[in-house]
Amino acid sequence: MREVDLAVVGAGPAGLSAAIEGAKRGLRALVIDRNPKPGGQLIKQIHKFFGSREHRAGTRGVDIAQDLFREARDLGITLMLGWEVYNLQPGRLQVVRSSFGETSDESPEASIAAKKIVLATGAEENAFYFDGWTLPGVMGAGAAQTMTNVWRVLPGSRILMVGSGNVGLIVTYQLLQAGADVVAIVEAAPKIGGFGVHAAKIRRAGVPILTSHTVVRALGESRVKGAVIARVDDAWQPVVGSELTLDVDTICVAIGFRPNTRLASLAGCRLTNSSVLGGWVPIHNGQLETTVPGIYVAGDVSGIEEASTALEEGRLAGIVAASAMGKTSEHDQQQLQAIADRLCSLRGGPFCQPIQDAKSELVELGEEVCPKE
Repeated sequence: MREVDLAVVGAGPAGLSAAIEGAKRGLRALVIDRNPKPGGQLIKQIHKFFGSREHRAGTRGVDIAQDLFREARDLGITLMLGWEVYNLQPGRLQVVRSSFGETSDESPEASIAAKKIVLATGAEENAFYFDGWTLPGVMGAGAAQTMTNVWRVLPGSRILMVGSGNVGLIVTYQLLQAGADVVAIVEAAPKIGGFGVHAAKIRRAGVPILTSHTVVRALGESRVKGAVIARVDDAWQPVVGSELTLDVDTICVAIGFRPNTRLASLAGCRLTNSSVLGGWVPIHNGQLETTVPGIYVAGDVSGIEEASTALEEGRLAGIVAASAMGKTSEHDQQQLQAIADRLCSLRGGPFCQPIQDAKSELVELGEEVCPKE
C-alpha cells in the first residue's frame, strides 16, 4: 500500500497543475495516468496558444506540457505513467498497468491510500453513427491528431473531416502540414462552429468547408474506400438527391466531447446533465469539491472547456486540497482570487458566456448539495 497526501488521476494540464500546487505546499503528491507520456491533450497540440501572456500565448501546447512535467519532477512529484485506476473509493485507489505501460518484474497491480483525490480525467470524443461508422478508417479527430503529432503516423492519405469546430479546423490544418490531403470538411450546422482565424487558414489551403452537409455513409468492406455526403434540411435530415461521393480512405469525426466521469461515478459522486458543458458532469462547489468529501474535479471532467481553463482549475483544486489538510502558503488567498479573476476572463465574452452561465448554475447546485467542511 502506497500512502500519499494527494493522488491526482490524469497527467494533463489540470492534473499536473493540481499536483504542482499541492507539492508547493508540502504535500506528498502522486499523479496517475494510463498514457506513457505526461501532458494529456497538450502533447499533441503543436499550434501556438493565443490570448494573454499569463495563459502562455505564443507557446505551443507540447512545450507547455514539457514545462509542467519538468516542474513536477523538480518538486519531487511521483508520476505513475502507464497505470490505470480501476477502482476508486474515498481515500483509496486501486491501479493496474495499462495497455500502454511498460512490462517489468514489478507487480502489475497496486493500492494507493490518499487523503485527498483530484480527478482530472479529461474528456472523451463523441461518436457519430452512420452507415459504415465501424469500418477501419473511421476515427475521432483526436485519435488522428495523436497518431500524427505524437506518433508521427498519418492516419490516411485522403481524409474527410466531419465537424467544423475548433478541433476539426485545427486538426485539419495539422493533417495538411503533415502531408495528408483533406478533401473537405462537412458541417451539419448552417455556419462554421470554430474561430474564423482557424477557418480562414483552411480555406486559404484550398480545403472546402461545406456547411449544412453531413456524411451519410462510409464505403468499403474491410476498410474505408470512400464516403457519401449529402446536404441537410432545416430538420437536419439528408436531402434526397443531394448525395455526393468522395474518394477518401479516412473519415475523421470532430463533433465535440463529453466529460469522462466514469471514475467520479464509481466513487459515488453525484452527476447532473448540462448540454453546454458536454453532458453529465460531477456536481461540485466553488472549491471544485464533489458531493463525496475529499474528492475534487478539475479540467474537462468538470465541463468541456479549453486547456487554459484546465490549467486554472487544476491550480485551484491543488490549493484548496492542500488548504483542507492545513497546508497553506501566505499568498493563497491572493492566488485564489487571481485564479477566479482569470477564470472569469477566460469565460467572458459572447462566445463563452453560455459556459460561464452553466458553470455558475453548477456551482450554485454544488453549494447546496455538497457537504460542508
